[in-house]
Amino acid sequence: LDEKEYTTVLLQGSGTYGVEATLGAVVKPTDRLLIIANGAYGKRMAAIADYYKLDYVMVALKETELITPAIVEEALKNHPGISHLSLVHSETTTGLLNPIEEIAEKCNEQQKEIIFLGDGVPVFAEHFLVSSANKCIQGVPGFTFVLASREKLLKCKGVARSLSLDIYAQWEEMEKGHGKWRFTSPTHVVRAFFQALKELKAEGGIEARYRRYCRNHEVLVEGMRAIGFSTLLEPEKQSPIITSFLYPEPGFSFTEF
Repeated sequence: LDEKEYTTVLLQGSGTYGVEATLGAVVKPTDRLLIIANGAYGKRMAAIADYYKLDYVMVALKETELITPAIVEEALKNHPGISHLSLVHSETTTGLLNPIEEIAEKCNEQQKEIIFLGDGVPVFAEHFLVSSANKCIQGVPGFTFVLASREKLLKCKGVARSLSLDIYAQWEEMEKGHGKWRFTSPTHVVRAFFQALKELKAEGGIEARYRRYCRNHEVLVEGMRAIGFSTLLEPEKQSPIITSFLYPEPGFSFTEF
């Protein structure tokens, strides 16, 4: 990402804190939000929107159904007036990997503002993408980060409905204070994240780690299939981060297993 166009906001808490903070600071009372969900984390965005009393529409898909550009285009056509789109990149409910870059291209054609909320290593951001320290960067839980378009973030000033979850105020404080957190900083988590970034670099970066995850996934699936398990998702929908398996037989007891 170009540092002149994008910046990062660090915030105490889990990834959900970052999702809530972003929705609460980006979607104004005059805006209309489209949430497309194919799992628990997408549905959680709707729960956040309910708490904040946002004007939103949720399109709920099956947990094994990908969010495709065609589905997004149809949803935008069926719900006029949408100004923002929110969805999950890697839906950890099942392991689905939604094609957010293709979706972004489709939305750009229609000049729609996009909020991408990622669960896993952030690989792409159009306006906002949220992840957390404990995802595929392999830090420990304790802070979330928002990759944000500088232009769009500046428009969030004064919008947030929460003091501690105000991503603009947090960013402004860190910019002026050379990295100083507004409230008590998660020092040990930040130190662990710094170490995790060094290890990521030593491994060869994101592409090298992704290859390792793919190999691990292949070994896992091969071994599980050998003892009678089947994967829930088709290979073209599957991420190498989370893998879901079906119960092998009707009387299967997970506790006994």
